[in-house]
Amino acid sequence: MAVSDFEYYERLGVERGASADEIRKGYRKMARAYHPDVNKASDAEERFKQVQEAYDVLKDDQKRQIYDRFGKAGLRQGPESGFGGFETGDMGDIFDAFFGSRPTRDTRAPQKGRDLQTNVTIDFMDAVHGVEHDVELSRMEVCEVCDGDGAAPNTEVTVCGVCQGSGQVRRAQRSIFGQFVNVSTCENCKGAGKVMRNPCTGCGGGGWQRKKRKLTLTLPAGIDEGNKLRFPGEGEAGQLGGPPGDVYVGVRVRAHKTLKREGAHIYSELTVDVTEAVLGTEAEVETVDGTHQLQIEPGTQPGAVVKLRSRGIPRIRRPDRGDHFVTVNVTVPGCLTGRQRQLFQELGHIHERSSGKKTFKDRMRDVLD
Repeated sequence: MAVSDFEYYERLGVERGASADEIRKGYRKMARAYHPDVNKASDAEERFKQVQEAYDVLKDDQKRQIYDRFGKAGLRQGPESGFGGFETGDMGDIFDAFFGSRPTRDTRAPQKGRDLQTNVTIDFMDAVHGVEHDVELSRMEVCEVCDGDGAAPNTEVTVCGVCQGSGQVRRAQRSIFGQFVNVSTCENCKGAGKVMRNPCTGCGGGGWQRKKRKLTLTLPAGIDEGNKLRFPGEGEAGQLGGPPGDVYVGVRVRAHKTLKREGAHIYSELTVDVTEAVLGTEAEVETVDGTHQLQIEPGTQPGAVVKLRSRGIPRIRRPDRGDHFVTVNVTVPGCLTGRQRQLFQELGHIHERSSGKKTFKDRMRDVLD
């Protein structure tokens, strides 16, 4: 672009990249310099008009953008150019001028229905074993009165006179790049290509009705908190013969009182007293399959973990299951009777002798000897 194409900046005495504040100050300076009431030169009035013309363009961001890109030629285009007399118009139309018409969606082609999303909350055991769960959905369905046609039964449906049944309107426009064609959805028929003289009373002519439906969902065994399932074809009805959408279900699981889950494994705790830990015992533990008799081996230490193989959560799309891990807690009595204390003391002496340690009496005897 030639330097002369940017004479508006020169008229205000500023650089091309000047800020809005610099442009305003430049205008005030030049306007005072060439105002006919101040400057008596023969060309002062004309120069003042040129300064005003330059400021009118450069103070407006849209006009300035066009001027910077196309010079005065861009500003001289008429309303049919797409700039609309200094308006920017549809930049997509300028795209068309370079690359041809943009791809347009065929408004009469079959369209898939909208997907729906909902959440369900289930019990812990239902997540383990799987469950059928009912949900209520509000979705758009094909109108039962007109079968999706949009017209009242036994009434005439005519071809749209604006788009001639195409559902689209093509308009020729001119721009600085030449003439091009803009394609848009027909406003008269909303892209349907047809007009109903008597719209259906059930749907108002739209061909759809909003209905509440109860949907029974099958949730597989092993489903977990945060999982999302897809149920194809259970969403809203498609348009013009298109397939229905899908339903996506987010899963929330209520916590269990005693069982904790990590992936496919189950974790729980069992408490036994010190005698049971020492001598061994059988204890009843809760699992996802019911109660189980757990064998506590003699000499089990506090914090020991017993694994119940394959008694955890079923793995989705796999035949195996996780494990159940039981942590053994040992309680120590805090208050002893006299007899209990005597028995524990005797047990302590026996333990010391069996381990080769000297008793308290033996150590006292060594000191006195």
